[in-house]
Amino acid sequence: MTRRYETVYIFDSALEEPAITERLDKFHALLTKDGKGSVTNVAHWGKRTLAFPIKKRDSGHYVVAQFETAADLLPEYERAVKLDEGVLRYLVVVSEGLPAKPEAAPTAAAVIAPEVEELEEDEA
Repeated sequence: MTRRYETVYIFDSALEEPAITERLDKFHALLTKDGKGSVTNVAHWGKRTLAFPIKKRDSGHYVVAQFETAADLLPEYERAVKLDEGVLRYLVVVSEGLPAKPEAAPTAAAVIAPEVEELEEDEA
């Protein structure tokens, strides 16, 4: 039985794009071994400043991957990610429901407008 998962990787900012792609291909090959899974989406968020230093680094290259795989393949996958020195941090979570899409931050007018409409309805 396969489940849907999502992984966020933070790679060392010193790595170039081809090196990151090579590592991702290696990791994702472990998830799709024997036809037990598939990678559905890989989004490169690019280089971002970290909230706090990790392994003496102030920035990292973020990548989010969504995939479906059998649970018995996860331990070998996580071991490979842990041992890779180019990965500063990672997090694997079970993804339930539809894949999340980035949303634009609401504007002040959009947040205030519903409250004004509710007040007008209460007064009527």
